[in-house]
Amino acid sequence: MKATNERIIVFDTETTGMNMTGPHYEGHRIVEIGAVEIINRKFTGRTFHVYIKPDRPIDPEAVAVHGITDDFLRDKPTYADIHHEFMDFIRGAELVAHNAPFDIGFMDYEFRKLNPSIGKTTDFCSVTDTLDMAKKIFPGKRNNLDILCSRYGIDNSHRTLHGALLDAEILADVYLMMTGGQTSLALNAAGEESDSGAESGIRRLASGRKTLKIIRASADELDAHEARLDIIEKKGDVTLWRR
Repeated sequence: MKATNERIIVFDTETTGMNMTGPHYEGHRIVEIGAVEIINRKFTGRTFHVYIKPDRPIDPEAVAVHGITDDFLRDKPTYADIHHEFMDFIRGAELVAHNAPFDIGFMDYEFRKLNPSIGKTTDFCSVTDTLDMAKKIFPGKRNNLDILCSRYGIDNSHRTLHGALLDAEILADVYLMMTGGQTSLALNAAGEESDSGAESGIRRLASGRKTLKIIRASADELDAHEARLDIIEKKGDVTLWRR
């Protein structure tokens, strides 16, 4: 079933770990799903939020990010228990997530674990990645969720730990701003943009030094580097390379 642009589900997940380098993300599982519904660019008030008991311990680094512990999840439902309700909520919608491959990868893994015949998320939903959108709107800039909130004037001061529903609600506001046709007001936000040298009063001096040879990374190397940083920043602070 193809999605329409009228119904949008903005969502986020929290997981037992964040390492995406191994097969099936090294067996990591979803522990929280949060989603909000938007129809015709208006919040409907419908949300989906659930904590999920995985079949493995949560990595300490993940607990430090989202604060969800093994003890807290001990009496929560398994993914199998909530699958049909979750599918009913998202089916046919346009799914919106920040660094969507991360969340979609975990969802597809849960589907395979439950029943390989379920298929992939993209079989019954379209997917929009707001991180990919942000890279096109703000090329070469940091584009994690906190930075985007700053650019668009969205209050996220109540966001201390990552939480799937809270992050989905914040991302929904960001997405509506990003797709509202107005991006010029975000320029110079957070002191990240700069004017040209002539306009900013920078005085350029001639130098008699020999030009140094610059060896630049290849396009593939740059893409691989940026992709890895996106994964790291998905669930944590801004990396050193983007500060």
